Amino acid sequence: MPLQRVSFTGATGEQLAARLDLPEATPRAYALFAHCFTCGKNLKAASAISRALNAAGIAVLRFDFTGLGESEGDFADTTFATNVADLVAASAYLAAEHMPPALLIGHSLGGAAVLQAASAVPSARAIVTIAAPAEPSHVLKLLEASRPEIEARGCVLVHIGERSVPITREFLAELAETKMATAIGGLKRPLLICHAPLDDTVGIDNAAQIYQQARHPKSFLALDAADHLLSRREDAEYAGSVIAAWAARYLPHAEAVPVPETIVGVELHIGASSYTTTVRAGRHQLLADEPLSAGGADLGLNPYDFLLAALGACTAMTLRMYADRKGWPLQGTTVRLSHAKIHASDCAECETKEGRIDRIERIITLEGPLDAEQRARLREIADRCPVHRTLHGEIEVRTRVEEVRSQESGVRRLKSGVRNQEAAHPSRHSEF
Repeated sequence: MPLQRVSFTGATGEQLAARLDLPEATPRAYALFAHCFTCGKNLKAASAISRALNAAGIAVLRFDFTGLGESEGDFADTTFATNVADLVAASAYLAAEHMPPALLIGHSLGGAAVLQAASAVPSARAIVTIAAPAEPSHVLKLLEASRPEIEARGCVLVHIGERSVPITREFLAELAETKMATAIGGLKRPLLICHAPLDDTVGIDNAAQIYQQARHPKSFLALDAADHLLSRREDAEYAGSVIAAWAARYLPHAEAVPVPETIVGVELHIGASSYTTTVRAGRHQLLADEPLSAGGADLGLNPYDFLLAALGACTAMTLRMYADRKGWPLQGTTVRLSHAKIHASDCAECETKEGRIDRIERIITLEGPLDAEQRARLREIADRCPVHRTLHGEIEVRTRVEEVRSQESGVRRLKSGVRNQEAAHPSRHSEF
């Protein structure tokens, strides 16, 4: 089977190493595989499952999460949320370079990750978990002996399986806080739960809990005498062949898969079970979300972060263009921004003195042997970037609400400025 070694940018900006296993013929569909906790893309079970899927005409992308295997980054800086975000980044890579993933497969903690990521991957037609915990906090049992030291020191190198990884206090806290019931109940996609009844790492009761929380169509596959890692080749091949057969009824033929359209402007999609929002512009895909403190999953920038990012990026690019035209030795630019609501009476330059206003603080660091006159001129140019002018100009936002019929489900739903792909709850957005 053809193999392509590829890489893509992960959620935190690091380059993640991946392998794309391709069938001999044109792929019928693409699957995205998430490996188990501290494992890697080259796990024997993942290879066997990929071979079975390739035989069914399904291409498989598997990758090392940030800080693991051949991927860049420090595992100590990762959390369950960053793993989920890496999955979404992998989905965006497939959509941009090949075809959006139609199948999500996750092994162990990777299974919990795909359940959580599914709402941000609308192209996924079916979901598969293998030996997955019902809650990410199940991993805490593996760290029981080291937990007091982790809590006390903040970060401890823990030996798990065949490798040692740094586990932080923040990692433990997020595992304990993340709850899966909403994500599982809101999948709205076919789900296959694969689990070994004798799994002594993640007990079979986890599969029962996931099955109970999920909606139909849902299926369960007993992996008989397999262990947690599907170490025996015959167990992994059996799982792969059943997954391929089960998924076949939900996956399109290659010629029937539409090429992702080029997005004009920006298109956003949010599901019914979380605040995680997929943002598409052209051939690029990002995530927006709310922080954990606001009830979100913290998988992407919040809306005001996007606003600040737009201004900051425009500022940096405008200064780069201006310096290049002038031939000035601007070697780098850093723009730091923050947003706050302040009392109008605290703003000396503002005309109105009542109520509250928005204040954006922008700090620009210019690198290179620039003289005082050049730095002063670049300070002026910063205020002339197009986004800055837009924010200071008169803005008209026109909103059109369309009522349409979904071609896939026939369900009537409302669209407000974006084209939603699932039923949503308009009342959740009334304050916006």
